[in-house]
Order: sequence, then C-alpha cells, then structure tokens
Amino acid sequence: MPADDETDIMTKIEGWLGLSRPPFHTLGIFPFCLGTFLAWRLDHVFHIPAFVLGFMGIVMVMLSTYHAGEYLTHVEDERSKHLFRNPLSGGSGTLPDLIFRRSGPLRTGFVAITLALLIGLILQFGLKTGPFTLLLGCLGALPGFFYSTWPSRPADKGYGETLIAFFYGWLPIAAAFYIQRGYIVPCIHWMALPIGLSIFNVVLLNEFPEHTSNPSVGRMNLLRRLGRAKGAALYCLTSILSWFSMYSSLNTGIPRKALYIYLPVMAMSAGISLMMAGKRYENPLVLEILCGLNIAVHLGTMAAYFLAFL
Repeated sequence: MPADDETDIMTKIEGWLGLSRPPFHTLGIFPFCLGTFLAWRLDHVFHIPAFVLGFMGIVMVMLSTYHAGEYLTHVEDERSKHLFRNPLSGGSGTLPDLIFRRSGPLRTGFVAITLALLIGLILQFGLKTGPFTLLLGCLGALPGFFYSTWPSRPADKGYGETLIAFFYGWLPIAAAFYIQRGYIVPCIHWMALPIGLSIFNVVLLNEFPEHTSNPSVGRMNLLRRLGRAKGAALYCLTSILSWFSMYSSLNTGIPRKALYIYLPVMAMSAGISLMMAGKRYENPLVLEILCGLNIAVHLGTMAAYFLAFL
C-alpha cells in the first residue's frame, strides 16, 4: 500500500476517534461502574452478561450523542474553531477540519442508537433484567441523540446543562444497579446529587471558553443567557450545594469515610470556586486549567463513593 494511502487511512482513523471523544466516555462509564459495584457490595450480585451488555449499551448511547451532536452543531463548532481552541469544549474539531463527509457522523449516530435499542431489548426480554430496563435506556438515548436537534434542541434552551447532570449523574448509576438487581436502592438517589451537581459544573465551566472568546457567537446555552458574572456565581453556588449534598448522603447508609476521602476533592472544588469568584476565567490559560481540574472534581466525587464502599 502506498505511503500516502496509509497516511490517509490513519488520518481518518484519528478523525473518527476524535469525533467519538473517548476521554468523555469516562463521564458515563464511571457512574455505570459505580452502580454495578454497589450491586456487588450491597447485595453480593454481579451478573456478568448484564454488565457487559449494559456497558456496550451506554457506550453506544454516548457515541450516538456525540456523533449526532457533532453533525448538528458543526456550524457553531466551525465558528468556534476560529475563535479559540480548548480541548474540553467547542466540539472535537473533526468536522470543521473536513476529515470526512459531513453526513458520516449522522449515519453512525443512527447506527449507534439502533444498536443501543437492540441491547436494551436483549437485556429486558433476553436476560430478564426488569420491566423498566428499556425505559431507563430510552431516558438516556433519545434525549441524548436529540440534544442538539431542532426544534427541541435542549442545548439552546437553557436547561440542557440540567439534563446532562441527570444523564451523567443519577441515570447511569441507577440503570447499572437496576439491571443487576431489578430495583434501585434509595441511597443511589442521594449519592447522585453531588455527582450530578459536579457534572453540571463541568458543563457550565466548559461553556466559558467560547463565551469569553466572543459572547455573540455560539449556542444559546445557560451561560450565554446569564452572562459570565452570573454564570460564575451559579458555579460557586452549585459547588456549595454539592458539598452539602455529599454530607447529607451519608445519612442514607453510605459509609462516613466517604466524607474524609472527599475532603481533598472538596478543597479542589473550593479553590476553583474562589478563582471563579475572582474572575480568573478571563485568562484563557487559567480557564483551560480550571476546566481540567473541574473534571477531576467530578471524577473525584465518584471515587470517594467507590473507595468508601471498599
């Protein structure tokens, strides 16, 4: 095979990997693993086929969401590319770079959501995981696929951030536990609060680079509606609520050692909040660092529960 053909193939592979955004899959995979882990720790149950299929299902849901969203928001992403470059926001950049046809991600998005539906059918009717299995799957798959689609387009309605907090907070933890046990233990509802609030802040903070570069260009998301000052205040308030919700969750049967494990994460969250209150988001380099630390806060919140139950 000629060297140019090999280079072209590698470029396309890299483009598809970039479009699929593997690092962001951790935001759905980790809470799914947490729900599975809880089923094992609380009820001593680990159904391997249900875990494997559920894992594949949540990956398919995220692939359909990312691919469809990339296709449907390529105009905004193309504008954003010329204004700023932040690896944690503004899309993957593969469509603006024209690595492959624009319609490709939409087709693969449809394939992924179809596979997710097939997996849901196997789980509910083949493995008998429970009557609400498909419902839980559709709660994540359909709103995710149509997240950036007109006319609903939650991404532009000001409540898309709250939906994402639900998709990456309560839903994967509850769904993972449910397909293992057929019910949802009450402590999951409380545990999902600080996790959901932390992912809400991840999305909110990741909107700052685009808004800071040019407030008149981009999606009509929550930050654009509020403005940077009010958005920073909302970030700080959400952080405080996440701290108190973590403490409150300890009254639902969660080991109290979770709080001690969470303290370094809380300190990091407080540091980011202080910098946001001090308007340090106006510095692009500082803002990029804060976005990365913010994801660490989210993952650290889940890790505190993991380690506490160990």
